[in-house]
This record gives sequence, structure tokens and C-alpha cells, in this order.
Amino acid sequence: MRQFKNPHSKYPVPPFPKQKQEVPGTESEMKPKADHGEESYIGHGKLNGAKAIITGADSGIGRAIAIAYAREGADLVISYGYDIEDEDANETIRLIKKEGRKAILSKGDLRDEKYCNKLIDSAIYELGGLDILVNNAAYQMAHKTLDELTAAEWDCAFETNIRSMFYLSKAAVPHMLPGSSIINTASVNSYHPNAVLLDYAATKGAIQNFTANLAQMLLEQDKGIRVNAVAPGPVWTPLIPSTMPEPENFGKDSPIKRPAQPAEIAPAYVFLASEESSYIAGATLAITGGKIAI
Repeated sequence: MRQFKNPHSKYPVPPFPKQKQEVPGTESEMKPKADHGEESYIGHGKLNGAKAIITGADSGIGRAIAIAYAREGADLVISYGYDIEDEDANETIRLIKKEGRKAILSKGDLRDEKYCNKLIDSAIYELGGLDILVNNAAYQMAHKTLDELTAAEWDCAFETNIRSMFYLSKAAVPHMLPGSSIINTASVNSYHPNAVLLDYAATKGAIQNFTANLAQMLLEQDKGIRVNAVAPGPVWTPLIPSTMPEPENFGKDSPIKRPAQPAEIAPAYVFLASEESSYIAGATLAITGGKIAI
């Protein structure tokens, strides 16, 4: 029987119920609930024995990646940043352990280099090594005017979204063997910056260039470590009802006419970490719902 589904109607289509959450939001208050692949993702052993760190993995894309990696055979260190996310983070850990994989939870501020170093050390100590680093955590807030955007918020966006990638990558690389991967979360904003996300969009452009440059640097040094990025389009995560105006219409202007669900993004992170992508480095895989990314 044919199993393909119409992408326009596969998942909920806006308008969604009106809603507003406290930043950075939680999964339990989202309407509709997000799909992280809890019921749908099927593993095939593509990451058997791998040891991975995923930042921003309490919810959203990070949780979907964690579920997929666990079902592909990886053990995980999960990082998140806020007390409000404790319940979501513990649910992610429960889902990983349900698959029989080791799961270590770490809460801290990725803007702090000492915490980033500690996070890498925890993977080496608790998991026995590090094969995959997923730099996924991000900060965003929407502002309609430049006057609304404070210097403190600007700094927070760059420190969280791009500086942390430098800290974590620098600490991780000495421990990573040939065949390992670093995967960074960029955005459709790298190509089509949203006017209300000035600082966030700027960091995502920086992430794309950081990815390409670090990939070249490590390959030229014969490290055998591949660095790539994923650029999602609109994705239904707790950040949306907590930071974006009119979340009920989020994703409506996508060519597919809806936001992606985290479950639709996670397989790209599996692919880029697996042997199937062994000749891919310095690339950004755009998952934008049809929005052209060139």
C-alpha cells in the first residue's frame, strides 16, 4: 500500500489557537502539541555505539534529535539552560532511557566557557568518548524596531547562538576521532532574514560561515572530523508561542503553508552524523518547507 502523505496536510495547519508563553516556553502548553517522532521514528542502527552531545535538547528540534539518535543506537548527554525547562528535559531523558540508551542530563549556561568545557568533559567521563556534537541551543526574541532591541539582548543572542559553538567545538575536537561529526543548527534566516529577528538572523548567518570555515580547517589538518549544518525553516517548538508575534499564524507563509514539526527535521541530523554522509563536509542542509535557500 502506498504510504506517502500530502506534505500540505500531513501535520496541523495554521491558524492555531491563540497562545502566549513565558520565554523560553514549554512543550506542555503548546497547542497543538509538537511531534518529536515519539510514535513515528524507526531506528536502523545507523549510530550504533556512538556517543553524542545535543544542546538545547529539552524540547523542540533537540528532543526530536535525541529520540532519533537513541533509536539509532547512540548514548547521549543532553544540555539545557533554564529552570522552566526542567520538566521537558526530564521527559527527553525518559524517552532516551526507554530505548535502552544511556542518558546524562546537564543544565547550564552555554555563554560560559567553563560550563562548555565541563559539558564536553562530562561526555568523555560519563559516556567514554565523544563522536557527535550537535550545537542546537539558541536564543531568540522578536522586535519590530531597532529601538526595542537592547544591547544586552544582542549580546545574549551572539553569546548563546555562536560563541557557544566556538567554545564547545574547541573543547570537543581534541577528543574526537576520525569519522566524528559536528552538526550546527543554522536557519532559513541565514538566507531570508526575518525583519523582527535582527540579532537572531545575524547569528544564523554567522553559524553558516562558521560551519563552512571549521569544516575546511579540520579537513586540511587531516582530522577526519566532518562539520555540517542544518537550516530549518519555521518549526513548531516552544520558542514560537513564547517569542514570536501571532504564533497562531506561524508557518502560514511557507510554501507548504504550515510549520514543520521537529520530527521532520531530526532525520537530517541522523544523516549528517552517519556513514551515509561520509563525503559531506562544510555543507548546510536546508529544510525550509519549499523556501528557496540559495
